[in-house]
Amino acid sequence: MRKILIVGAGQSGLQLALGLQERGYDITLMANRTADEIRSGRVMSTQCMFATALGHERDLGINFWEPLAPRIEGLGVSVAAPGGAGRAGRAVDWLGRLDGYAQSVDQRVKMSGWLDTFVQRGGQLVVHGAALSDLDYFSRLYDLVLVAAGKGELVSLFARDAGRSPYREPQRALAVSYVHGLGPRPEHPDTEAVRCNVVPGVGELFVMPALTTGGRADILFWEGVPGGPIDVFDGVTDPGEHLALTLELMERFTPWEYARATNVELTDAGATLAGRYAPTVREPVGRLPGGGAVLGVADVVVANDPVTGQGANSAAKCAAAYLDAIVAHGDRPFDEAWMQATFDRYWETARHVTKWTNAMLGPLPEHAVQLLGAAGQLPRVADRFANGFNDPSDFEHYFYDPAATAAYLESAAAGA
Repeated sequence: MRKILIVGAGQSGLQLALGLQERGYDITLMANRTADEIRSGRVMSTQCMFATALGHERDLGINFWEPLAPRIEGLGVSVAAPGGAGRAGRAVDWLGRLDGYAQSVDQRVKMSGWLDTFVQRGGQLVVHGAALSDLDYFSRLYDLVLVAAGKGELVSLFARDAGRSPYREPQRALAVSYVHGLGPRPEHPDTEAVRCNVVPGVGELFVMPALTTGGRADILFWEGVPGGPIDVFDGVTDPGEHLALTLELMERFTPWEYARATNVELTDAGATLAGRYAPTVREPVGRLPGGGAVLGVADVVVANDPVTGQGANSAAKCAAAYLDAIVAHGDRPFDEAWMQATFDRYWETARHVTKWTNAMLGPLPEHAVQLLGAAGQLPRVADRFANGFNDPSDFEHYFYDPAATAAYLESAAAGA
């Protein structure tokens, strides 16, 4: 039986651990918190997962919360108009229908539940914040060591890939609030949807339904351009103050969303999160001082800004790709060549996410603005854009090139 160590108990680390465990591998999981500590801690992300990523969980039989979480069947885009003109201050407003529903399950619920399941199924759990010296030792005891902890000193093992990382600084300041009491959406009251509200030059507000520790909730998620009027959450430690700032910004920049939020309250004392990080792609193989090698997983090696909502999706897809590669490799050594090849296969999927996310972080070119505007009159365009959140590779066909965009819009308008 092959012995594998996974460091990190997030979406990718736990999904991979449970998948390998099911296939008979001897898995040790190293986490920096217990399940109870995760469950009672602070929210960690927004984690809206689309159909393909949810399918990976379903394939492993670990989709425990699927019957409970809201089914997100649409994705809407609103763009604030200069001076507040248009429909309640919006220059663009539309809803695209998803081919397969999405869901958001608070990672405190999911990761604690998965961690309990891993232990109940006989997995070896080590609750310890791993250091480089630990990996040096463990690399001699295991057939393979995977690093799925995207923060801390272990990330320094993986060199930045400058050719795939155009940004050295964070491109957004992030602020999340989980709330109860958000009013119904008048535009489509019967359709659960993620709504992306774009305020040009300022940032974005995402609003999405979710399942949290106390049941159904909604997430208010600001992404602010650094140094701009939304970049005001640094140093705010009081959850009440965090929510008050969130609502003040909504009233100022997205009044159509604020109108629904006048009676909201935080779901719990750990319901807020703020931070920022630079989007970075790293080399997949980490070399240890003692000569061993480890393989980076998910956002350890491909960390995108959450502006396109791809973090948990990419983690699930990476875990699924690595699981297949490990099983297919049989009893052969997990050498550096195999590690690089395994990452390269995942990169064929991840590169589309990185390209699209980096494009959405900057000012959109005129042809992309026209595309978003046209989606308000052409439902098939809105639907296609919405489903790109599940499969970002589709944007290659019509989003980046002005001529391709023009040809697609002409075809869509003609009903072809």
